Amino acid sequence: MQPIQLFELTSKQSHWLSVRQTVVAGNIANANTPGYAAREVAPFDAVLEQTGVRMAATHPRHIQEDSLRSAVRTQNSSDVEVLPSGNSVNLPEEMSKTGEIKRMYELNTGMVKAFHRMMLMTVRR
Repeated sequence: MQPIQLFELTSKQSHWLSVRQTVVAGNIANANTPGYAAREVAPFDAVLEQTGVRMAATHPRHIQEDSLRSAVRTQNSSDVEVLPSGNSVNLPEEMSKTGEIKRMYELNTGMVKAFHRMMLMTVRR
């Protein structure tokens, strides 16, 4: 059994949330763009399963791949109503996603704070 690395896990989720917020903001910004297809990020648990050992950058000029950016996909058009202009952005749904992202980020930071306090309590004694 491997130890759970809480700080690493919350860091990955925080990065995933920032990528998701960027994608949702792009969808909202392009709500009136003809032919724009709404995009979505793969769920966090699916991203965690795909992330594994990657090549290390041993030189400052090495380019590092961001595995979370590759998790961005265009939404399936059968799930979303496509407007006559060809745009598939559903503004009420995108706005609800921003609220969900905010709640998830607050939960993430709350967990980090609580775990940090627990660690400080054990060190003090």
